[in-house]
Amino acid sequence: MATGHLKKIGALCISAGLCAALLGGCGTNNTGASADSAGGTESAGSTFSVTLPEGPEDSDVYVEAIPDISDDFIRGMDASSVLVEENSGVTYYNFDGEEQDVFQTLAESGVNYIRLRVWNDPYDEDGNGYGGGNNDVPTAIELGGRASKYGMKVCIDFHYSDFWADPKRQHAPKAWEGMSLEEKTDALYEYTKSSLTEMLEAGVDVGMVQIGNEINYGMSGETDTANVIELLKSGSRAVREISEAYDRDIQIVVHYTRITEPPKLYSLVENLAAGELDYDTIGLSYYPFWDGDMKNMKSVVKKIIKDYGKNVVIAETSYCYTSEDGDGSGNSLVGINDLVDGYPASVQGQTSMIRDVIAAANEAGASGVFYWEGTWLPVGKATDDNSAIWEKYGSGWASSYASDYDPEDAGLYYGGCSWDNQAFFDFDGYPLASLNLFKYLKYGTTLSSAVDYVPVERDDSDEEDEIDLSELTNLVLNPGFEDADTSMWKVTYEGDTDPTDFFEKPEDAYSGNLSFHFFSADSDMEFAIEQEFTDLEPGTYYLTAYSQGGDADANATFELYAVTNGEEQTDPFQLTTYTDWKNPTIPKIEVTDGTLTIGVRIKTNATSWGTVDDFALYKISD
Repeated sequence: MATGHLKKIGALCISAGLCAALLGGCGTNNTGASADSAGGTESAGSTFSVTLPEGPEDSDVYVEAIPDISDDFIRGMDASSVLVEENSGVTYYNFDGEEQDVFQTLAESGVNYIRLRVWNDPYDEDGNGYGGGNNDVPTAIELGGRASKYGMKVCIDFHYSDFWADPKRQHAPKAWEGMSLEEKTDALYEYTKSSLTEMLEAGVDVGMVQIGNEINYGMSGETDTANVIELLKSGSRAVREISEAYDRDIQIVVHYTRITEPPKLYSLVENLAAGELDYDTIGLSYYPFWDGDMKNMKSVVKKIIKDYGKNVVIAETSYCYTSEDGDGSGNSLVGINDLVDGYPASVQGQTSMIRDVIAAANEAGASGVFYWEGTWLPVGKATDDNSAIWEKYGSGWASSYASDYDPEDAGLYYGGCSWDNQAFFDFDGYPLASLNLFKYLKYGTTLSSAVDYVPVERDDSDEEDEIDLSELTNLVLNPGFEDADTSMWKVTYEGDTDPTDFFEKPEDAYSGNLSFHFFSADSDMEFAIEQEFTDLEPGTYYLTAYSQGGDADANATFELYAVTNGEEQTDPFQLTTYTDWKNPTIPKIEVTDGTLTIGVRIKTNATSWGTVDDFALYKISD
């Protein structure tokens, strides 16, 4: 997710993506500045070393120790915007107030991995940069070389796009537009291989590669699941061949977001297994102010490790240290209504939040955590018009030059940095005390000097959040439409012709032989199917269903819904291709008066098609 523009103007849920994966030994010999190893460490190819704490130390912030955290745990930082920041006049300082390479400051603070996003061609036809760091391969080489110099390994985050890629947008690079799938997979393979070759030849210590960025709904212009997996296979093959050619252990990461929808996420991981993709790690975006509580995050991490046998990293996370705006362009995390209870917009609040995210990830078995864009500072003052600098150097999230490539977001909302209040440096480039939390994780700090520390009440129980539904009774009548009597289901539609029917074709059903089917060759469709309950016992209920289909356009909407006590809950979903089953779920429905209406409503274009099947409603608690 990451750099969303102002929420109040609708925006951007851009993702930087994580890079994230266990390097298979990123400690003393492989990772460089290991966050906890006493006496300091060095990385292969680097003579730089850092002396790190051997016990709790005094600090301006309080860090509760995580005694069992491994020296190999990835303490990562995305630093993709550093070069354009410096070109725009930003200066970074160390803790002594001296100007210093920001990568040295990061390493001295316990960061042991740097993540860098890479876009294919983030420039218009006249060579003007799209902004957001103008992160092409030469930029990654320069920044990656500096990170490697200070003993940190580098994760390369290929977006396989010319600009931001995330759940909202997965534009193909300009050079790949109009290509067939086969041509595109070949182009992706060659691009990955040649880019990595340039980086390694330039001395960048690449330890992992992310093939795609937050690819929940597609990649490089492809939305069909099978097509996306073919693209991923090309990227994976290129990384493996480079690993072998250079005798390097380069790990492969597949990156998803929206972990508040676990069934959908698990379905995506299952698709990778079914497609026999060769990869090492699942990367998950987790922003505590957007992505739910830490218990759910831990549950998701545990399940992926247990059920799919893959490493997991919390690949993107962040939190604010102030509610102020540094450049006059507005912030994604804007104020008190966005904050998580117990974590104020302060340096201590930022410290406590990221420490707790790391502790939860570590407890769940994750291999590490990457902080997103902790070095992205404001360019200019909030009272000034800084647009000329942002446009020239690409230090805002987007420039006007990106409008043709990304008209729906960059074309409307280009401007400055929306993340400056979530950096680990203040607006003038001086490091915050919170940056040192990475080196304090294992032993913690003493409480005496902490300015505004207030203990956060945390639920540290090991109780699983997942509900075992196998012993519960499905309360939906005729849930899969297998019985001839379908009178309990109410179907409504707009227009003169009903585009739906109960369809007997086992291949189109999630289970059994029948499903609820829709199709229209001539006109757009708007319809719903629902079932009403009037005598339910008071309590908490869990609703789910399955749906598959295809050929829906970008304006189509699909949602599972539940209505009780005059209030509606929904879970939107998207249909991608044949038998790519989606599993919308509403996990907590509070019924107090015995009444509940459940259903699926769909509004979609002519020629789209699909089926809905296997509704389930369970009472999970009183």
